[in-house]
Amino acid sequence: MLSGVPAESELSNRRLDTPDWRPEAAPNGVAANSSRAADSDPSQTEPSAVPPAESRPNDAAPAVSEPNGFEPVNLADFAFDSTAPADDSDGAQRSTAKEGVRSVDSTISIPGMAERNDSEERSAITPGSHFGKYELLEEIGRGGMGVVYKARQKDLDRIVALKMILSNHLASGEQVARFYAEARAAARMNSPHVVRIHEVGSYDGQHFFTMEYVAGPSLATIVKNGPSPFDVAARYVKAVALGVEHLHGQGVVHRDLKPSNVLLDENDEPSVTDFGLAKTLQGGSENTTVGAIVGTPSYMAPEQASASRSTEVGPRSDVYSLGAILYELITGRPPFHEQNPLDTLVQVLEGEPPRPGRLRANLPRGLELICLKCLEKNPDDRYASAGELAADLERFLKKEQLEVKNVGVWHRFRRWSRREPALVSRMGTMALVLAIIQINHSLVGSAEAPGYGRLLAVVAAWAVASIGYQALLRDERRADLGRYAWAWTDVFLFTVIVYIYNGLSTSLVAGYFLIVSASGLWFRERLVYFTTVASVLAYAVLVLAEAWTMGSSMPSPYRHVIFTSVLAVSGLIIAYQVKRVRALSLYYERRPLP
Repeated sequence: MLSGVPAESELSNRRLDTPDWRPEAAPNGVAANSSRAADSDPSQTEPSAVPPAESRPNDAAPAVSEPNGFEPVNLADFAFDSTAPADDSDGAQRSTAKEGVRSVDSTISIPGMAERNDSEERSAITPGSHFGKYELLEEIGRGGMGVVYKARQKDLDRIVALKMILSNHLASGEQVARFYAEARAAARMNSPHVVRIHEVGSYDGQHFFTMEYVAGPSLATIVKNGPSPFDVAARYVKAVALGVEHLHGQGVVHRDLKPSNVLLDENDEPSVTDFGLAKTLQGGSENTTVGAIVGTPSYMAPEQASASRSTEVGPRSDVYSLGAILYELITGRPPFHEQNPLDTLVQVLEGEPPRPGRLRANLPRGLELICLKCLEKNPDDRYASAGELAADLERFLKKEQLEVKNVGVWHRFRRWSRREPALVSRMGTMALVLAIIQINHSLVGSAEAPGYGRLLAVVAAWAVASIGYQALLRDERRADLGRYAWAWTDVFLFTVIVYIYNGLSTSLVAGYFLIVSASGLWFRERLVYFTTVASVLAYAVLVLAEAWTMGSSMPSPYRHVIFTSVLAVSGLIIAYQVKRVRALSLYYERRPLP
């Protein structure tokens, strides 16, 4: 027996919620991952790193007491802060910089996040140094608050992942509480698909915890190589869903499930890690603060992205994130991945991702239905639990009848309207114009109705052009060009309709305000300016045409000056509001994210 390591019978009588309990692991020479084999092989003598969840109450407070400078820590002394920004340093125990993750995929928390200086001092502890009984081998992850090292536990001669707070002397009480909240959430888990925690404590005032080291890549690394085979993607997400179901059974919602937070071991089995944003469900109520937006934009559920709906965040929010992971595995891209966090959040709230089958040929219809059911905007329309999702994925792998069914026509229409809102809004406008033209034609009569046939032809051309521009927007490389061309076409064809339909004497000229206002929905300041200038110039052309026709009998131009001035000012106001929103987005894009 190793010196200082209690016998298995002695260890089995110790509990994580008692002051003298100290996690131990494999005997000398046994890899950290062998603890998983012991789950299925009773002949293994390695004691469990964390007592089974059923052997201790869920609200038990883990405590650790260590000699040689290690201080006892009682996690019950720290509040679980569910609204604080996450520390993504151990997301997949890999540095997001090494993985090439763009800033839009970084974990964010808004509003009310504490300011952080870009030049904040980093920890003086470096790879190659010793940290108590641990030898730090290399840094494998770093976030805004924490850093993760691959380390060797010298007394047991095993490899672990060691996480500690960056710049410990600068850490606030809130950050320390969040750090231990993450450790507490992880310590409650006992699932082969959740990365296990070994030890929690502090050494020389430096807070840390250790967890099993998973040597394989993360799903974020896997997806960089392109979409996964359908059965492999289904198997990965099924296993992760089982782990997440275990989390929910322990009263924990992860809230930051994404490919970089799922690790693959040497047996190609996935495990969930990074509980920096996890929150507990206590007494049936959700321990959260209204108004906090936390998570990773591309993978967060709509209720997470909306401050007014933060109380709705629960287990089905994790089901949405599982669907987002499945979507990326089978298509090679997240459901929503815009140029900045703001655009991504807007899409999460209001948009609909492209159908997976459109992005990848030969995608089985059943797998697409499973994915889309997870990504429903309304939590009630998703799978009721991660376990139900895992069961349907198991049926897919076995080629059995799935529980998920095709949705109705109205549901498909709603999805389409969210997926292509620009086209839907223009089609609605054209329908309204056609209705006005038809009513006028019926009341006035064909003999007096101005250019009835020409009006129908222009509206039809507008519809065809809109469908073409919508297709152009699906190509990210030409999307900006498509938006400007679409805006110009809207102004031009609308001007033609006004000219045919009694010119400036018709109330249809108010439509210019609608066109300028609609351009702000793209959240692009220059596009608003472009549309405003185009609308003012188009109206000026109508004024000149009227002056050419009427000659000296044309009434005073003052009303036209007033109209164009109000139109221009409206465009400036809309552009200014877009600029303010964009400034907020750039702030969160450029600042060091937690």
